[in-house]
Amino acid sequence: MTSRTPHAVLAPAAPGRRSEVTTATALNSRAVVVGAGFGGIAAAIRLSARGYRVTVVDRCPMLGGRAQVFERDGFVFDGGPTVITAPFLLEELFALCGERMADHVDLRPVEPWYRFRFDDGRTFDYGGGVDQTLAEIARFEPRDQAGYLALLAESKRIFEVGFTRLADRSFHKFSTMLRLLPQLLRLRSDRSVHDLVARHLKNPQLRQAFSIQPLLVGGNPFDTTSIYSLIHFLERQWGVHFPMGGTGALVKALGGLMARQGIEVRLGETVERIATSGRRATGVVLASGESLPADVVVSNADAPHLYRDMVPGPKRRWTPRRLDRLRYSMGLFVLHFGTTRTYPDVAHHTISMGPRYRELLRDIFDRKVLADDFSLYLHRPTATDPGMAPPGCDTFYVLSPVPNLQSGIDWTQRAESYGDRILEALERTLLPGLRDNIAVRFHMTPQDFGNRYLSAHGSGFSIQPILTQSAWFRFHNRSEELDNLFLVGAGTHPGAGVPGVLSSAKVLDRIVPVPAMQRAAPHEAKGSR
Repeated sequence: MTSRTPHAVLAPAAPGRRSEVTTATALNSRAVVVGAGFGGIAAAIRLSARGYRVTVVDRCPMLGGRAQVFERDGFVFDGGPTVITAPFLLEELFALCGERMADHVDLRPVEPWYRFRFDDGRTFDYGGGVDQTLAEIARFEPRDQAGYLALLAESKRIFEVGFTRLADRSFHKFSTMLRLLPQLLRLRSDRSVHDLVARHLKNPQLRQAFSIQPLLVGGNPFDTTSIYSLIHFLERQWGVHFPMGGTGALVKALGGLMARQGIEVRLGETVERIATSGRRATGVVLASGESLPADVVVSNADAPHLYRDMVPGPKRRWTPRRLDRLRYSMGLFVLHFGTTRTYPDVAHHTISMGPRYRELLRDIFDRKVLADDFSLYLHRPTATDPGMAPPGCDTFYVLSPVPNLQSGIDWTQRAESYGDRILEALERTLLPGLRDNIAVRFHMTPQDFGNRYLSAHGSGFSIQPILTQSAWFRFHNRSEELDNLFLVGAGTHPGAGVPGVLSSAKVLDRIVPVPAMQRAAPHEAKGSR
């Protein structure tokens, strides 16, 4: 581990809030973070900024977790998140270390945020100012303009509670849930996202466009609690962004920040289990047999995998039976391809809606069958950064929500033909001449998610964000199974998506004890920066 002077800046609780770490017992300053996704990276930086000596371990060959990068024949493909919202959560990580993100990351606004293409060929551009959105809505249903403004106002009210007040709060105590229950009831959290949207908008295509956001965090819009309607205002508040060089360039910049902070990173190594002494986590044991002792262990691993396979002994809460009863997110079929020509009329983010909406989602989430039709998310990063492909070429990533592995689908037999069907559909609708212009092509399936990332049932986003799997009912950021074990990532509170997992790491500021050296010598820490 690289030695360094403890940092001066202790991440404070939000103004007016009392941090839960003030009565913590004294600890040594060693911390191990399992997993280097956005949640694990953010946790490592926050722990380091508070004075911990941090080691990060990940089984992937590079940082980023699911945000891996693939380079083929001059094409650069992001393997994971492609939409960056709430950039202030990333800027905070650099600020904690006395740096500016803008000095390391070129983050560009994307407009439109999303282009929707419906099955009848009509398109709807969403993004930019409110007036632009209202003008687009008027092309579909002028009477829905007022409904949109009411939807935006309601989304703001939900955002001010669900994100501003609750996103960085720990729900490991049921009393916290009870105190907030009146607010959640007033916001009608029992309604689904689609129910909320349908209350304000009448046009069926606009209802699709404004209710699809839960799919970005692994949920069915017809089941996901309306708390997640805050995504709409979050996008309106900060916009949608893309880092030049791709999401991988952002991960690389965060890796550089960790290196400058002296955080040790060990890639290509799998943590087999959490080491324990009684009911206390004491470190981790790698698949190689090596032990890494620690006083604080933070898991960015998939939470169901953590409790089923990595935490030894009988469980108090997350028993195998309880894990089996959870509702897991859909799987993802991700097709990457590069073309020998460009498609300048295709937006950076395009969502191509199929002929069915509710029925297709029922096939994916409930019936768990691979339907003949599909809706697709098409990402063309070269619309913003042409450098992600050779000159005169385009890079694409197309994502199709599919059933997770509870379906029994054998993707070794189905993947190639399913990819062919996607290419055929894109050629008919958005990318003429596509199959004659493909230079490189490869895919990822739910089986790959299960094998590479140890995601339970190959789910794309851990567990679904339904009401009974949110807040206190979700995996807690402070483990109830082991003392000194903390959780971040998609399956934990507040949820999946880049803002969600970054916020899960921010929760640690409230519940992970300040290391002993910081409390013992605050004057030294204060002068160390």
